[in-house]
Amino acid sequence: MKSDRIRVLSDLSAVSRAGAEEFLTVGNRAIGREDRFAVALAGGSTPRELHRLLAGDEFRGEIDWSKVFFFFGDERDVSPDSIQSNFLMAKETLFDPLEIAPENINRWPTEILDPIETAGCYQKRIIQFFELQTGQFPRFDLIFLGMGDDGHTASLFPHTEALSETEKIAVANPVEKLDSYRLTLTYPAINGAVKLVFLVSGEKKAKTLTQVLEGDYQPDRFPSQAVKPSDGDLLWLVDEAAAALLKG
Repeated sequence: MKSDRIRVLSDLSAVSRAGAEEFLTVGNRAIGREDRFAVALAGGSTPRELHRLLAGDEFRGEIDWSKVFFFFGDERDVSPDSIQSNFLMAKETLFDPLEIAPENINRWPTEILDPIETAGCYQKRIIQFFELQTGQFPRFDLIFLGMGDDGHTASLFPHTEALSETEKIAVANPVEKLDSYRLTLTYPAINGAVKLVFLVSGEKKAKTLTQVLEGDYQPDRFPSQAVKPSDGDLLWLVDEAAAALLKG
């Protein structure tokens, strides 16, 4: 593990602030280069504070939101208005406060009800947005990722079939322990990003984080280990509680 790949911060608030600063830095650079910024958001509860910061008075005026295009790294197979929906969380904490135009929001179309069809439609949307040819993968400017207590990231869970997917951009991943499908970008789609940023907080994740960053390479057991950008940068933003057992 290179020391410049991980930043240990005091708490979740500090992690969120550092994440917001990365969003603005990467986003403004992308807009200057391509006149648009394509970012994939993380799900779960950790990004809530990040979203609130971006939508707050301090940060909201620091980027041209009309040129920011949002995607999601993963989604639960639930209605878009379900309290379990990653989209709904982002809508309430980020999109609505900033009045983001609907055409700038690219969510998983879970109202389709068939998760395999949902994943196929999302893949087509990504292909259209990035104007990809057959066999090409997208190059997101920034992808935010979380890490679960079990080492999963996005909805790439331990010992699931999506871990071995090399051709598709987005898949419906059956997760036996959850008795449900999860919708997720695949490793080739994630690892093609210009910048990848993990947000990790809490003492419950300390043991797993140490195994992911300093343990043997076991990506089937700890899927976060297989996040390795092909031509980009990887940054871990972690709080002191999550980093408590790290040796490096």
